[in-house]
Amino acid sequence: MGKSCNGCSSADSSGGCSSGHDPKSCGDKPVDEKIAKTLGRIKHKIVVLSGKGGVGKSTVATNIALALAMSGKQVGLLDVDIHGPSIPRLLSLSDSKPHIEADHMEPVPYSSNLWVMSLGFLIPDKETAVIWRGPMKLGLIRQFVRDVSWGDLDYLVTDCPPGTGDEPLAALQTLGTDAHAVIVTTPQGVAVDDVRRSVTFCRQLGNPILGMVENMSGFVCPNCKTTHDIFNSGGGEALAAEMGVRFLGRIPMDPEVVRSGDEGYPFMKVQADTPTGKALQKIVEPILALG
Repeated sequence: MGKSCNGCSSADSSGGCSSGHDPKSCGDKPVDEKIAKTLGRIKHKIVVLSGKGGVGKSTVATNIALALAMSGKQVGLLDVDIHGPSIPRLLSLSDSKPHIEADHMEPVPYSSNLWVMSLGFLIPDKETAVIWRGPMKLGLIRQFVRDVSWGDLDYLVTDCPPGTGDEPLAALQTLGTDAHAVIVTTPQGVAVDDVRRSVTFCRQLGNPILGMVENMSGFVCPNCKTTHDIFNSGGGEALAAEMGVRFLGRIPMDPEVVRSGDEGYPFMKVQADTPTGKALQKIVEPILALG
């Protein structure tokens, strides 16, 4: 989990070599070849990101991965949120540890066709703060691609922390320009303003945007069945139209989604037939259509 430029101490926060060296001349070529070999066994790479925190991105990523697995696909779920890894809790895997050998580590199995890797598995306790600068984050993300035995996957779903900083940049640069982005927002303007930057971020890096998800879009009262737009509605769809991005759909506010996350069971596993479950499945359909 060390420097991003092997054999050179001049790594900068973008993951490059601040001394101006070619990374391959700094001993990085074997690493690049191993990453390329790993990625060559993964058909599709999906990166879930958002310019805004608190939009439910990890919940969306987890349920996308589970829905793909429930469709019979071989799926990996990679959590690159260094400072707030939440995937282990969302899947009731908080006490799990990956099997680690000298030259590789095994992802934690959730089911027979869904495997997970997160820094949350490696932190000794829930009070430990991860205080890392950019090069350390890049090194870990590269290691999670290079040294984890993902095997042959139909999909690798990567959950990024909010923003357009070190972790999303490292994830997309490591996975390559064929990784598709799914961008998550909530309807209100304060979220849309930040998420707009995520669209530009992906385009500047050359990654295709599969589409945009509007999460927490309206609350259906379980008693009177009327819909209340607590965070307004339509902001994500309007942003998608403005930026020329496909709109994948709305996910309503649902107390069961919150409860399922807190209790560690994926919503799609137990409530796929509900309106919220059907909304999530609609979002997954274009991902399945990738082949």
